[in-house]
Amino acid sequence: MLKDITLGQYFPGDTPIHRLDPRTKILVTLLYIIALFTAKWFVTYGIMLAFLIIEAAIAHIRAKALLSGLKPLVIIILITAVLNLFYTRGTPLVSFWIFTITREGVQSAVLMAGRIMLLVMGTFLLTYTTSPIMLTDGLEALLNPLKKLKVPVHELAMMMSIALRFIPSLIEETDKIMSAQKARGADFDTGNLVQKAKALLPILVPLFVSAFRRADELAVAMESRCYHGGEGRTRLRQLRYGAGDAVALIIAALVLAAVIVLARRGL
Repeated sequence: MLKDITLGQYFPGDTPIHRLDPRTKILVTLLYIIALFTAKWFVTYGIMLAFLIIEAAIAHIRAKALLSGLKPLVIIILITAVLNLFYTRGTPLVSFWIFTITREGVQSAVLMAGRIMLLVMGTFLLTYTTSPIMLTDGLEALLNPLKKLKVPVHELAMMMSIALRFIPSLIEETDKIMSAQKARGADFDTGNLVQKAKALLPILVPLFVSAFRRADELAVAMESRCYHGGEGRTRLRQLRYGAGDAVALIIAALVLAAVIVLARRGL
């Protein structure tokens, strides 16, 4: 299960999606999220799914990589679907005890589950095709106007990048600790939910120790390289918009406009 968590991982490549400016990819992702929350019916959801599939195909990202990231969220998706299934009013289909399943509830459950899955996969696609350093530079460039309001933009972007970079490392460390505990007779698979939660407690202490050790090593490494924040900092790669960035933004804007128009027409 832990190995299926792919958030924060970067898959190197030389595809048109990989070559896009990180600012463009962040803006396209934002337009994608807005369009996804604007979508109301199966037609508009189909457009968003087609957009995601085409984007993943161009980036040479396999469907398995996108779907594997959904496994840790299965419980959340199921809970959301069940709540919408039983608590949406409309035309009754099935009634038992105090629960009533309506036609609108079934539709709402399917659409909400689909929205969560598309949202997660679209966000993962951003991290799959953008290195943490480029993602930091792009985010900092987009938030640069906030510096006039004394907002520590560089520090915020750096913290977000480090957090994303550390997720795969901490997942790998957790998997090693669990394997070591299992080799010593620990059981994480049997028992009820409370017993499973208690069995995970011995993992937390070494995991926190490892996380603090990694953070300390990172701080020492940054200090030894004379890192003092964003003031006067230069970049190895300068961000520049190209023709591909303009095309990507125009396509994303057209998809958003199409979704808005179709949503207003009830589609």
